[in-house]
Amino acid sequence: MTSGTKEEPAMSKQPSAVLTPLALAVLALLEERPMHPYEMYQLLLSRREEYFVKIRPGSLYHTVDRLAEQGLVRAEGTDRAGNRPERTTYRITKPGTAALRTRLTEILRKPIREYPIFPQALSEAHNLPKEEVVALLTERIRWLEMDVTELDALQEWATARRVPRRYWMVLEYLRAQTHTEATWLRRIVGELADGGLVWQEFGPDGCLIPDHTADEGIGHDWGTEVTDDVLASLKRGGATPAGQ
Repeated sequence: MTSGTKEEPAMSKQPSAVLTPLALAVLALLEERPMHPYEMYQLLLSRREEYFVKIRPGSLYHTVDRLAEQGLVRAEGTDRAGNRPERTTYRITKPGTAALRTRLTEILRKPIREYPIFPQALSEAHNLPKEEVVALLTERIRWLEMDVTELDALQEWATARRVPRRYWMVLEYLRAQTHTEATWLRRIVGELADGGLVWQEFGPDGCLIPDHTADEGIGHDWGTEVTDDVLASLKRGGATPAGQ
């Protein structure tokens, strides 16, 4: 293996503003030791980090290139195993370590809106017939239950082998999140089934019947009536401002 001795370049941007989840994972790996991208890819998969970051070979190589351009990692050298192509090994730089710690601090400190797609689908689920929604959510619950079973098995395995909990406590978070979603969905499915949750009506031809409650200002546009003043009052536990 050949190694370089170049000085670490200065960053031109605020590091925390450009770190994607995959970039964060790469920097965390390189904080452990220098690696080449293929090793990073294999290690992320073997550690089952696909639970919380999308891992694709092309995206990972692109991420490493971007981090190198930003001065957060640097190429340390290349090696070749047998007839395989040369692989470049990367090392995290001091600015890279600073960026990693800064971004972790930001994420841990304050919740941010991450806009997962499932809540959007829930907000528009009224565009589907009730029976279809019940069937779809029931299927989703089964998938969630399978995830809970898998997460339980992984926690049991890690506990039995005395793996330090700091390395796998994220499994507890994922398990709690998944279990809570499944529990809530079971309640929603139950309310749909017994009529407790009034649903949008559809005609015999499958067409949506207009929601006339919208004419009363309490339909799909309900959020337009929650002004900043109304929300501020509600958050303080006070009454809705007059005229709202």
